[in-house]
Amino acid sequence: MTITRIQSGPRMSQAVVHNGIVYLAGQVGAPGQDATAQTQAVLDSIDALLAEAGTDKTKILTAQVWVADMADFAAMNAVWDAWVAPGHAPARWTGEAKLATPDYKVEIIVTAVQ
Repeated sequence: MTITRIQSGPRMSQAVVHNGIVYLAGQVGAPGQDATAQTQAVLDSIDALLAEAGTDKTKILTAQVWVADMADFAAMNAVWDAWVAPGHAPARWTGEAKLATPDYKVEIIVTAVQ
């Protein structure tokens, strides 16, 4: 059984690969930016981590999106919709939640196939 940990630190890894499945930790943008900028930063981070794991956004199975305030739902979706590869939309759910700090507006967690 092989487990590969990507960008691993003392608390967590940014991605873990096991049995051809890539599990990403929750990705957040720069604190203090608006929801649009944070969403773009999160998706850029997801692209980079997936590439490091040997895959890409066309192979995302699920996406879990957390917004600190549903008032930012449309702004987050505008960036998301422009990013998702046509014909490759993953199963996705979105919820409102307090994030690690009030400066975070969006957090996204994905699972993908290698």
